[in-house]
Parts: sequence; C-alpha cells; structure tokens
Amino acid sequence: MTQTPNYEIPTEMRDFAEKSVEQARKAFDSFIGAARKTADTLQGSAEMARTNAQETSTRGFSFAEQNVNAAFDLAQKLVRSRDIQEAMQHQAEFVRSQFAAMQTQAREFGGLAQNAMQQSAENAKQAMQQGAEHARSAMQQGAENAKQAMQKGADAARGAADHATNAAKDAAS
Repeated sequence: MTQTPNYEIPTEMRDFAEKSVEQARKAFDSFIGAARKTADTLQGSAEMARTNAQETSTRGFSFAEQNVNAAFDLAQKLVRSRDIQEAMQHQAEFVRSQFAAMQTQAREFGGLAQNAMQQSAENAKQAMQQGAEHARSAMQQGAENAKQAMQKGADAARGAADHATNAAKDAAS
C-alpha cells in the first residue's frame, strides 16, 4: 500500500493568503472611512439647515411682533384722534410705514432663503465631491492591492507548482 505524501502548504501560499486578507481589510477600512466622512458632511448639512430654519423662524416672529405692535400703535392713535381728518392722516402714515416695513422684511427673508440655499448647495457639492474622491481613492487602492495580490498569488502558485513537481520527482526516484 502506497502512502500519500504529506504535502505542506508552501510558505509563499500562506504569506499570500495572509497578505490578501490584510489588503482586503485595508480596502474595507478605507471604504468605511470614506462613508463615515460623507455621513459626517451630510449631518453637518442637516445641522446647517436646522440652524437656517431656526433663524428664519426667529426673524418671522420678530417681524410679526413688529407688525402687530405697529397695528396697536395705529389703533391707539385712531382712538385719540380728534377728527376724521387726523384719523385718516394716521391711517395713511401707517400704510406707508407698513408698506416700507414689509418690503424690508421681504428682502431680508429673501436674503435668508438665498443664503440658506447657497450654503446647502455648497455643502451638498462638497459632500458629493469628498464622497466621490474618497470612493475613487478606495477603489484605486483596492485595485492596486488586487493587482499586487494577483501577482503574488501567481508567483506563489508557480512556487507551489515547482515545489509539487520537485516533490513528485523525488517521490518517483
């Protein structure tokens, strides 16, 4: 009965396998790092949107308070008016001042909205660029690692084949 020779896994093959696992881990870590950076950037954008909404809300309440106070001031002036002509004068002044106030308020709201949109667009653009750059970098690193692993695997396979051939020759002789 012939005994099957005990072939050891060549050192080159074990080294190749170990390096492949290590390179796969590095590529995964790089990918996860890129994903985390992108998520952090998006979270910052969400925080900025919340801040902009809060600022807009605060300004809205401030404008509402100003407008209501102006209406109360008009009501008080109308009650104290001595005649219709004076009341009409107070009313005309109120309309002029409120028209100017509303124009100013509308401009300010427009500026807040425009600023918020520009900031959001810029943050989204940066997040996408960073995410794409990190993903591109991770893919390039992964491709390079795969290329090196394939080369090392081919070298290890040749070494193992040579080792097996030599072992078979030794067994035959």
